[in-house]
Amino acid sequence: MAESVNPEEVPENGAPEGDALSQAEEILNGVEVPAEEAVAPSASDEAAELKNDLLRLQAEYVNYRKRVERDRAVAGQMAVIGVLNSVLPVMDDIDAARAHGDLVDGPFAAIATKLETVLSTYGLVKIDAVGVPFDPTVHEALIQQPGADIEVDTVSQVLRNGYKSGERILRAAQVIVAVPEI
Repeated sequence: MAESVNPEEVPENGAPEGDALSQAEEILNGVEVPAEEAVAPSASDEAAELKNDLLRLQAEYVNYRKRVERDRAVAGQMAVIGVLNSVLPVMDDIDAARAHGDLVDGPFAAIATKLETVLSTYGLVKIDAVGVPFDPTVHEALIQQPGADIEVDTVSQVLRNGYKSGERILRAAQVIVAVPEI
């Protein structure tokens, strides 16, 4: 059945006011859409773009987490190295007392041994120096002396021990170097 339409209710284009579909068509026909916007992206293209965005965000988060963990590890290592550097003068005093014979036996010898053990658990290692070839990255040469039967510069005596933590040199060993005779 067709509805009877009052002629006064019919707008200029001939469609009744109550017909929403006609009004929407009129609005859409009256709006000009640029060519690039006329073709709407398909749902699969939009889903693929959203998926790529999600993967990119996930990769950024994973990289951020790795960077934070790496920064924490570096900060922890730097804190340990700072403490080890501050203890090096105490280690020098212990070495001097041992060389003088004061730490042969007794409670102070036990304390010194415990301290050295604890520091070694945190990576403090004394640099081996006597009888090894001179290495300027590990040794600091204070004196050079000609040595018999020496083919390469060799550490002959340690004046002050050097220490390292892992591969990082905390303090170079101060040494006397035997050099080949000319």
